[in-house]
Amino acid sequence: MKYSFRNDYSELCHPEILEALLKASKEQNSGYGLDVHTENAKNLIKEKLETEDCDIHFVTGGTQANLSVISYVLRPYEAVLACSTGHINVHETGAIEATGHKVYTSEGVDGKLTTQDIENALKIHADEHMVKIGMVYISQSTEIGTVYSYSELKALYDYCQQHQLYLFIDGARLSSGLAASDVKLNMFKDLCDVMYIGGTKIGLMSGEGIVIFNDQLKPYFRYHIKSKGALLAKGYSIGIQFERAFQDDLYFKMGQHENALASLLTEELTMLGIKMLSESSTNQIFPIFKREHVEKLKEIYDFELWEDLGEEIVIRFVTSWATTKEACMELIEDIKKIIN
Repeated sequence: MKYSFRNDYSELCHPEILEALLKASKEQNSGYGLDVHTENAKNLIKEKLETEDCDIHFVTGGTQANLSVISYVLRPYEAVLACSTGHINVHETGAIEATGHKVYTSEGVDGKLTTQDIENALKIHADEHMVKIGMVYISQSTEIGTVYSYSELKALYDYCQQHQLYLFIDGARLSSGLAASDVKLNMFKDLCDVMYIGGTKIGLMSGEGIVIFNDQLKPYFRYHIKSKGALLAKGYSIGIQFERAFQDDLYFKMGQHENALASLLTEELTMLGIKMLSESSTNQIFPIFKREHVEKLKEIYDFELWEDLGEEIVIRFVTSWATTKEACMELIEDIKKIIN
């Protein structure tokens, strides 16, 4: 196997993150996120958010973040609305449903929910004989590599506020999304009630930072995290990583790097006549190949099989902070040999 384009978490972590962990390896720190590194990380993030009026909590992974937030916010009779491709609907093994909350889905447009999707869901769930929609869940970037613009997010949040719905943004690939859209980190305080800043898929060993903007959702969230098994004894291990990631703009530079290489792959594949499933501007791209070409490519590269179209297959290539231009160009050269 020459190289893996399967995901953006195959490498352990960015060397700068590892160096920070090694430097602190013999320190004695308070547990459960009550240490100086975690406090520093929170302050650095708040500087980028340009607000002190938020609560930040670190957990180890994305499913854990989604599970903790959604089960905390919703009442027993409420459901969350997500795009049909949304992570909580497809790739979380029923974690949300296991808490008693239905995930109601809509097709959306290009992997994104619209105000029309929300309106349609509210019309259907109109009385006490059905679950009540209490939250809208979206991702930035989406599961198919697209991003919400500022105007799209503003429209969604305005609609949610008008209809007493909470808006939750999954930021597993937020760094990539920030590099690809006109939505900057300091804008999110006015665009959602709660979000999380992803770390695992952008060069950290593990960790996601849940950010709560809505004052109604802040009380006793640590209790809820603990009850869900998400309050890490060695919480400082995540704090150290976020502390380093938000110094010298490392967090943002990693997203810019992986997006640039994904864009390179897209340009080269397009010149070869390869079509794409979506117009991704982030680090996930979805080329469509003939089945026989996919079989040959699988022999030398690792990647995700995304959707079977019969004679053709949609596959997923993902770039990371560690992906090199050389690896990308070697992939392109091998694809040329296979399809010609």
